[in-house]
Amino acid sequence: MDDLILIEEPTDITLEDVFRAYYQCRKNKRNKVDCLEFDLEYEVHLIKLWEEIKRGDYAISPLFVFIVDKPVKREIFASSFRDRIVHHLIVMKLELLFEKEFIYDTYSCRVGKGTHFGINRIERFIRKCSNNDKDECYVLKLDIKGYFMSINKTLLLKKIESFINKKYFYFDKDKLQWLCQKVILNDATKDCLKKASSDRWKGLPKPKSLFYAKENCGMPIGNYTNQVFANFYLNNFDHFIKSELGIKYYGRYVDDFVLLSSDKIELIEVIPKIRRYLKEKLDLDLHPKKIYLQKAEYGVEFLGVYIKPWRKYITPRIKNNLYLLIKEIKICLLKKKLLKKEKQKIRARLNSYFGILSHSNTYNLKEKIINMLNADFWNYFIYVNCYFKLKNTRQKH
Repeated sequence: MDDLILIEEPTDITLEDVFRAYYQCRKNKRNKVDCLEFDLEYEVHLIKLWEEIKRGDYAISPLFVFIVDKPVKREIFASSFRDRIVHHLIVMKLELLFEKEFIYDTYSCRVGKGTHFGINRIERFIRKCSNNDKDECYVLKLDIKGYFMSINKTLLLKKIESFINKKYFYFDKDKLQWLCQKVILNDATKDCLKKASSDRWKGLPKPKSLFYAKENCGMPIGNYTNQVFANFYLNNFDHFIKSELGIKYYGRYVDDFVLLSSDKIELIEVIPKIRRYLKEKLDLDLHPKKIYLQKAEYGVEFLGVYIKPWRKYITPRIKNNLYLLIKEIKICLLKKKLLKKEKQKIRARLNSYFGILSHSNTYNLKEKIINMLNADFWNYFIYVNCYFKLKNTRQKH
């Protein structure tokens, strides 16, 4: 009788896991400098990263921090490419289990969901609750004050560890918990590298900066894991709204959430209950200046769109940012020659705005924007495969 060969089950994160996370991480990032540098010897780098994780001496590199102005002024922390691979590794292990726990109507960082899905769901809620605008319907929109900067990291880690213990039954459970601990408890402000002058932080409210967060609170905006964990942090809150408060029409994107009801008094009465739950269970504060309660027929602003029954309009902020982009493009046209990267950036930004416009009732605005751009732009930058009635012409552009 042949001797039996026993194959020992792996007890750690595998090299295959690290490679899979790497391939996910580099999607749509192949032209980024840090990705290109990593790709030069990616096999060597990945094996080294895997060995560090196995030995338990993986350390997070200092983060880069900078300020963006659009759509609003915000502080962004960017991790190194190798650390972003670890973020994808963690999410890859947990996302399917998270999906089973989330309610249907939370829209952030979920496959098949997102901003447009959330906007369409709220529009559908308005129609259903108002019986196609025949009956009275009220909409309550709320916001959490300084959400990312207020997340209690100890409480978040406790929730993650409890979730993994109850729901995750794979061989690498201990190492996964260790990686979550490393990422969540990491102090992003320590030894961080500022990619902008200190003047860029002027005008940014302290509640929106990680440098002024309470001790052991706050997660940097920009990390993939933080976006997913921020969604998970409010998961029990979602179930509280649906099950205990009995709100039928409810949707949330990160910390913006909307409730609808035919009973105005019901919505008024849930506000203190929501405030109490957020404070006692999650150490969060409801934003006192962002409580919006109105008849649904007057509309509600959600995810950059003003939603009314059967109609959706973009907000003035997006419209103004689009006009500023047109001015930038006209200045660029005065240059005799633009670099290929400059042209690609302009195309990408304009296409992004037209993508937003395509999901709203904005035909007249699109026509206006195209007429604001002269023939030099269309000949030099882009070809548009659609018809618009341009001033003094009916040509196809």
